[in-house]
Amino acid sequence: MKKNNSVEEYIENYPHFSEALIILRDIINSTELEESIKWNSPVYAYNGKNVLGMGAHKNHFGIWFFNGVFLKDTHKVLLQAQEKTKGLRQMRFESVNDINKNIVLAYVKEAIENQKLGKEIKPDKTKTALVVPDALKLEFKNNPNLKAC
Repeated sequence: MKKNNSVEEYIENYPHFSEALIILRDIINSTELEESIKWNSPVYAYNGKNVLGMGAHKNHFGIWFFNGVFLKDTHKVLLQAQEKTKGLRQMRFESVNDINKNIVLAYVKEAIENQKLGKEIKPDKTKTALVVPDALKLEFKNNPNLKAC
C-alpha cells in the first residue's frame, strides 16, 4: 500500500468513500483534537494521546475510538472489532447516508472528555511463567549443547 503523507492523500486513495471521509474529518476537526497520520491512517489526538482514528476499507469506512470501551454507546452504534482489542471500538458505515453528524460529534466529544479524565486501558504487562514440557527437559538433560543454545 502507498504511504500517505497527509489526510488529503489518504482520502484520495479511497475515492468511493471520499465524500464520507471528508464529512467525518470535518466533524472531528470541529473539535480540539490534533490531526496526524499514524500507521498510514488519519489519527486524532488530545495532548499527544490518541483518541480516535479514521479509516476506509473495501466495503465500509468509519472511525475507531482507542478507548471506546468507556463510551456509553447510548445509540448502540459501536462494534468491538476483535477480542484482542480490549479498549478499541468502531463506528462503522457503508454509505455517506449512514452518517448522523450529531451522533458522531457526540461520541467524539465524549471520547475527548474521557481522555481528559484519564480513562484508558493500560496494557497488561504481567509475565506468565514459562512452562517447559517434560520431553524438552529430558532433551536438555541428554544434550547440554541444546540447552546452551
